Amino acid sequence: MAQIDDLPPLRDIVREHGLLAKKSLGQNFLFDLNLTSRIARASGPLEGVTVVEVGPGPGGLTRALLASGARRVVAIERDTRCLPILAQIAEHYPGRLAVIEGDALEVDISPYLDEGPARIVSNLPYNVATPLLTGWLTAERWPPWWQSLTLMFQREVAERIVATPEIPGDYGRLGVLCGWRTHAHILFDVPPSAFVPPPKITSSVVHLAPIASPEAASVRTLEAMTRAAFGQRRKMLRQSLRSLPFPDGFDAGILLERAGITPTARAEELPVTAFVRLANIYDALR
Repeated sequence: MAQIDDLPPLRDIVREHGLLAKKSLGQNFLFDLNLTSRIARASGPLEGVTVVEVGPGPGGLTRALLASGARRVVAIERDTRCLPILAQIAEHYPGRLAVIEGDALEVDISPYLDEGPARIVSNLPYNVATPLLTGWLTAERWPPWWQSLTLMFQREVAERIVATPEIPGDYGRLGVLCGWRTHAHILFDVPPSAFVPPPKITSSVVHLAPIASPEAASVRTLEAMTRAAFGQRRKMLRQSLRSLPFPDGFDAGILLERAGITPTARAEELPVTAFVRLANIYDALR
């Protein structure tokens, strides 16, 4: 394994600090610096870029991002056991690593960003990966503050991110949100053996680039629409959309008729543009 900097090997650092991955935090550590460097490169050239990393753990990907030329890395870590290790990395790369102790679902990242370009690159903790992604996708302000997302997920989650109606088993709320506001594709898989401890599933690195001007729609209405539609995915839309609150004189059948959608259709058959149309017509009815 090639060394990417002069710091000790990750395994030695973890052994020195007695650091074991916690299942409760969704941790699986990547020790292979060749692999973490590949993830860093997958986000594109990093010179002059600020990178936000969630859940750096012992800092394998952090080191790869810095060694690959990132101007600055802002790392959010809730596990206090990892902070001394990250402090070592910060000392080795003076002025280029800022560590925020806290929960990424609650931390306000804006004070740590500047006017330059920013990207999010992370081996996300499994237990918060989907909520984090959904939060980044549903920001009211769009285009977002990030240029791109290069993230590692469980393979099954990655497949849901890039799914379309042509893949009905995987297509759902997440696929609609990602397809609405981003161009998403799976870059490569990472086998369980790459992690310590090895998980029982394969992981995948996904790249998402924001669409500057997606079709206009209310984020909250689109979320409510997909929640109702896919909450009962085996039912026809005229039934599953009944759970939405309608004004007097209107119902799911009228909504579908005005949207030009067959009432007997099911959620997994509709493209992203149809859900956007439904959300806009629903708001107009109200």
